[in-house]
Amino acid sequence: MEAVSELLLSWLASVLDFILHIDVRLDDLTEKHGWQTYLILFAVVFWETGVVIWPFLPGDSLLFAAGAIAAREASPLSPAVLIPLLITAAFLGDTANYWIGNFFGPRVLNRDGRFLKKKYLDKTRDFYDRHGAKTIVLARFVPVVRTFAPFVAGVGSMRYRRFLGYNVIGGAAWTILFVGAGYLFGTHPFVRKNFTLVILAIIVVSILPMAIEFARAKRKGAPSASAPTPAPSAAAADLPSLPARGTGPEVGDDPPGSPSAD
Repeated sequence: MEAVSELLLSWLASVLDFILHIDVRLDDLTEKHGWQTYLILFAVVFWETGVVIWPFLPGDSLLFAAGAIAAREASPLSPAVLIPLLITAAFLGDTANYWIGNFFGPRVLNRDGRFLKKKYLDKTRDFYDRHGAKTIVLARFVPVVRTFAPFVAGVGSMRYRRFLGYNVIGGAAWTILFVGAGYLFGTHPFVRKNFTLVILAIIVVSILPMAIEFARAKRKGAPSASAPTPAPSAAAADLPSLPARGTGPEVGDDPPGSPSAD
């Protein structure tokens, strides 16, 4: 058990070092592998969005760093290739995650496995409850939730045709924003000199919504025994137990009265 813990800690330290020095690591990759770096970036983005047990791989910071390197002279990376390639990786990752959730079904929401933590799924369910189907787009910009949102959509049997539109919009917006920002600002002298600080700022801004929600939840505390328990919304109520797929309200439906509600 200790060996496993040490291996996990070593892996987490390696991931953290990679993220904080992501420009240096990507420079090394492009020097050693040239155009094959495209394949590595594709795999990381697909893995981060498509494999529900790995929500901590670099996402926003990786896209920004890739855009910054693409802006350098004689770089083997081109934004004309990078952006559509990573949009495709993000789209396929969310699609795979959706069907994984759809296959395993709602029973996984009530289990706490070694890699699939129920608390992360619960946070995603809360996100769905507040934002409806638009979660697929908004979650692209929130680490951890980004990985679990398509999985929960599949578990709750959101219609794939509905999921597809939000998936395309979210993947395109996320990739264009961060790769474009890296391409435009990554070669600025201040950014190049303080790249680690810029990456830390991106990470902080990305996790800020989760930190705020966590602080609000801690401030509210547990409800008193005498207080009535509010009924869950249609979106949240469907997630923990669905007796039959395709029946009842659809998971991720927008709150009643919203402009995008069916």
